[in-house]
Amino acid sequence: MGIPPTSSAAPSAHTREHFSTRVHNFWQVVSEGRQIDDLWMQFAADARASYGFYGGDIDWEEVQKLPRWRQPLHVAKLFFWALLLKMTPARRVLFLIAIVMFLLSSFKFQIGTFSFDIKFELAAAAMFLLLLSLELADKVTMKRDLEIAREIQTWLVPSFAPEVPGAEIAFASRPQNSVAGDYYDAFYPTASAAEDGKLVLVIADVAGKSIPAALLMATLQASLRTIAGEGASLADLVMRLNRYACAHSLDGRRFTTAVLAEYEPASRRLSYVNAGHNAPILRRANGDLEKLDIGGVPLGIQSTPDYEMSTKELNPGDALIFFTDGVVEAFDESGEEFGDARWLAAIRALPDVTAQQSLQFLMTRVDAFVGVTRQSDDITCMIFRCNRA
Repeated sequence: MGIPPTSSAAPSAHTREHFSTRVHNFWQVVSEGRQIDDLWMQFAADARASYGFYGGDIDWEEVQKLPRWRQPLHVAKLFFWALLLKMTPARRVLFLIAIVMFLLSSFKFQIGTFSFDIKFELAAAAMFLLLLSLELADKVTMKRDLEIAREIQTWLVPSFAPEVPGAEIAFASRPQNSVAGDYYDAFYPTASAAEDGKLVLVIADVAGKSIPAALLMATLQASLRTIAGEGASLADLVMRLNRYACAHSLDGRRFTTAVLAEYEPASRRLSYVNAGHNAPILRRANGDLEKLDIGGVPLGIQSTPDYEMSTKELNPGDALIFFTDGVVEAFDESGEEFGDARWLAAIRALPDVTAQQSLQFLMTRVDAFVGVTRQSDDITCMIFRCNRA
C-alpha cells in the first residue's frame, strides 16, 4: 500500500490568507479604518495648515521684491529657518549634524589611486528618527495636558440648555485647538430668577487662541457667575465685568468681545448689551432680519466706557442667533471666507424647526463651504428660539 503524496497547496493558501489578514489588520490600525481619499484629504489639510504655520514667519512683501528666478530658493531658505528656529537649541544642532551627514553620504572621495565613499545614511536617518520621536513626545505630552484642560473647560459651560417657558436653546462650540477662548452660557443667576423666569444669555470671545485665551475665558466665567449671582442688573453686570477685564487685559491686548442679555419669558422681552461682538441676528417669524448691535466697546479696552442697553420684543416663531467671528471667518481651501453674506443667507433660509435642528442646519452650511480645510478659529453658535403658540 503506497503512501499518498502530501499536498502543499492547502498550507500555502492558508499562509497567504493569514498574511493577508495580518496586513489588513495592520492597515486598519494605522489608518483607523479610513479610506484612501479621506487620508489624502486629511494630509492635504495638514499640509496647508503647516504651510500657513511656517509661512507666517515669512515677509512675503520682501519676497515679492526679489527677481522671480530668486524667489523659490529664497522662500525655501526662509522655510528652513522657520523650521529650524522652532526647535530647541540642542535639537537644532542635532538636525544640522544629520543634514551634513546625509549630504556627505552623496559624495565620493578619491586620494591618489584610492577612492572611498562615506556612508552616513543610516546614522543620519537614525538622527532624523530621534528628532521625530522627541518632537512627537512633546506633542503627545502637550496633547494630553490640553485634553485635561479641555475637560475642565467643558465644566465651565452648560452641557444642557436650561428649560425656558415658551422657548428653546441649543448651542455648539468647536475649539480650533483642544481649548477655546469662546464662551457661551444660559443660566438663571439666582433661585428667585429661576422662579420669576429671568434668564441670562451670554456669548463672548477672548482675543487670542488656545491656552491664554482659555484661561481668561475661565476667569470671565467665574466673574460673570459671581456678579450675576448677586442679583446685579444687566447694566451693572456689564460695567463690573468691564472693570475686571481692564484689570487683566494687559493694557488692552487681551480684550473680550461679548453680548450679554436678559430674557423675561412672561413678557418675551430681551434686554441686551453688545460689547464689540459680532451682532446676533434676530430672525423674525416672517423672515425679516434684525441685528443686535447696540452697546459699546469690547470689555477691557476702556476703564469707564458708556454702554447703551437696548430691548427687543420676541414673538412666537422668532429665532435669535448668537455666534462668534469664527463662523463668518471660516474659509475654504482657496482661502475664501464664508462671510456675512453667506451667513445671513443661511439664516434667511432657516426652516421652521426646533432650536437644535436650526443649529444643525446652520452648522451644516458652514461645514459644506469649508470642506476639509482645517479650522482656523474657535467656532461657537447659540440659538434661542421662541416656540409657536
